[in-house]
Amino acid sequence: QVQLVESGGGLAQPGGSLRLSCAASGYTNSIYSLSWYRQPPGNGRDLVAKITIDGITTYAESVKDRFTISRDALSNTVALQMNNLKSEDTAVYYCHAETYSGRLWGRGMQVTVSS
Repeated sequence: QVQLVESGGGLAQPGGSLRLSCAASGYTNSIYSLSWYRQPPGNGRDLVAKITIDGITTYAESVKDRFTISRDALSNTVALQMNNLKSEDTAVYYCHAETYSGRLWGRGMQVTVSS
């Protein structure tokens, strides 16, 4: 079993930065990718960024060149550095793991971009 615990998030001004972090614990050897998803108010949950155990990254078009996903294999954490934030980045952000026994989600945390 794998557990995901998120930290970071909160309030930022437009043009500002935030860093999200997600720590995986448990049977982490079963993880083959880690991702961040987000769900804006009244909308569905969409992929923001993904990183595989091989270090291959994928980004949503709307966040390319602004967000960076990274993974620390030793600490089993995945981070999302968000720069040049925009109001449309406001959403609940979820950590997500794909494992050989299924998919797991973190509890989610609010990110609000507002002046």
